[in-house]
Amino acid sequence: MGLTIAEKIIKEHIVSSEMKRGEKIALKIDQTLTQDATGTMAYLQFEALGVDRVRTEKSVAYIDHNTLQSGFMNADDHKYIASVAKKYGIYFSRPGNGICHQVHLERFGKPGKTLIGSDSHTPTAGGIGMLAFGAGGFDVACAMAGKPYYITMPEIVRVNLTGSLGSWVSAKDIILKILQIMTVKGGVGRIIEYGGEGLVSLSVPERATITNMGAELGATTSIFPSDEITYGFLKAQGRERDWTSLLADVDAVYDDVINIDLSSLEPMVACPHSPDNVKLVSEVSGLKVDQVCIGSCTNSSLTDMMKVAHILKGKKVHPDVSLSIAPGSKQVLTMIARNGMLADMIDAGARILESACGPCIGMGQSPNSGGVSLRTFNRNFLGRSGTKDAKIYLVSPEVAVYSAIKGVLSSPVELGDGPGFKMPEFFIINDNMIEPPAKPEESAKLEIFKGPNIKPFPVSDELADDLRAKVVLKVDDNITTDHIMPAGSKILPYRSNIPYLSQFCFEVLDPSFPERAKKAGNGVIVGGVNYGQGSSREHAALVPLYLGIKVVIAKSFARIHEANLVNAGILPLTFVDFDDYNSINQGDELEFLDLRSCIQSGVEISLLNKTLGIKIKVRHNLCGRDRDIILAGGSLNYLKSTL
Repeated sequence: MGLTIAEKIIKEHIVSSEMKRGEKIALKIDQTLTQDATGTMAYLQFEALGVDRVRTEKSVAYIDHNTLQSGFMNADDHKYIASVAKKYGIYFSRPGNGICHQVHLERFGKPGKTLIGSDSHTPTAGGIGMLAFGAGGFDVACAMAGKPYYITMPEIVRVNLTGSLGSWVSAKDIILKILQIMTVKGGVGRIIEYGGEGLVSLSVPERATITNMGAELGATTSIFPSDEITYGFLKAQGRERDWTSLLADVDAVYDDVINIDLSSLEPMVACPHSPDNVKLVSEVSGLKVDQVCIGSCTNSSLTDMMKVAHILKGKKVHPDVSLSIAPGSKQVLTMIARNGMLADMIDAGARILESACGPCIGMGQSPNSGGVSLRTFNRNFLGRSGTKDAKIYLVSPEVAVYSAIKGVLSSPVELGDGPGFKMPEFFIINDNMIEPPAKPEESAKLEIFKGPNIKPFPVSDELADDLRAKVVLKVDDNITTDHIMPAGSKILPYRSNIPYLSQFCFEVLDPSFPERAKKAGNGVIVGGVNYGQGSSREHAALVPLYLGIKVVIAKSFARIHEANLVNAGILPLTFVDFDDYNSINQGDELEFLDLRSCIQSGVEISLLNKTLGIKIKVRHNLCGRDRDIILAGGSLNYLKSTL
């Protein structure tokens, strides 16, 4: 029996257990990346492990999220990350050099290698044939310390692409179609692997758009083959020596197969407030638009910018629309500046933003009250834009820019045949904003800078035998990490200050939660299906830990968030019977007995709802290392005892 692409990489990197579906496996990690919204915490945790230098092939720290410096906080965090990078052997991508996933694709990604990053969209690198995972900051810290990364061996789904895209239909429409088919829960516990004759028409940046939004499927990761298209991209980046061929065996076996005829696709749109609320643009065309934002790690490549500039050339942005464009990297910005396309954008009335995440994480460009914003981003969760009552629609760059001209949501298919854009033979290479680390012999002399906004991160205690705690919050299905710990310009500068951040926890759903949780002392959160979907931000676990949360009971968890809860020392439990979700109310007093023995033996836990006098069965999915981490009170306690 042949192997899939993912299985081939796993086979080369597995260091414990067997490559069987559902088994917990440990993988050697070749590369790591961080960004500044999560990086400060990851590096504080790395320092706490006491390792003198990173032990990966390549680790890179990017500054791309918190680039709005309205106070000292972001600048201080950037200086801290730069000093850590210099001392411990990490490459440092300075603010302005670009979005982590775009730059990593251009300058560092290697087919066949493993990568984890403290950002849920790290699987973007699957577009170049990497096995790349979004993870919590502590998992990244452990990988930098030379420890393996643990995941449950996923199922592998093949998406078979046939045909080719029509004019003005793009890679964004492919992934929106897959989201329509699979939903935001459809990828949980799965790797999405792409194949088929349709691959030859998709460039590496287009493939990366698709793997980027695999995160919205809840997928463990997504991956494309490394083929001649990949070779051409790497050669154009001056990195052809990094290429290796990586294809699935013809007799590879998949757990499921989805067939998509690219020639049948039309421009699509994800409507508020979920990436899987997908419709054809033609179904909602004519919707008045207030704002258009083009960029993000999903759609900010050179190809995307060329298409946008082509449509804008000689045109004018509609007077009722604000159009902003953020090229994904310094390389992209330089190339459109030199070929005249940047001037076409400016002449049309576009607002040019720096090469950073910006509006995608609520860092500026918040829409007007009740406004409609078309965005080429990956998420349209409620309130993520910074305007709670705004309506965010996710579209391709082609749909976005054409609608900005028309003033209403419109399909660029109306333009007729589109121009054929080819990848350049050579990209402009200038890595002068990537700072190399100090040599090992120089590292000992270097000091770490820590500003006053950097506070210690919370650490849990060993799990108690018995626990009595109050339900301080009950929430519905598909709660995102944006619900738990929002982003935005008001909050992101305090990512390294957990006490300050805590006052914003669950602000979107229940502003009184922080005060209630602190008053309770020991707290429990009850959730529905897919609790913790979205961003990898471990602050969504660390902040509840700081507020006294000991247990989260849900119908099911998103993969990264469940791992972050375990790392923090918060016990994740699931209902044996989903109907028991209705037998717990906010404010109820719960009692857990013999917790340690139940977890050690793997048996179901009997929970007493003292308020209602009801017994409920819950279970944990912990085994091996995860079980030991929870018993120790979190990963830091566990690893300190083993290092």
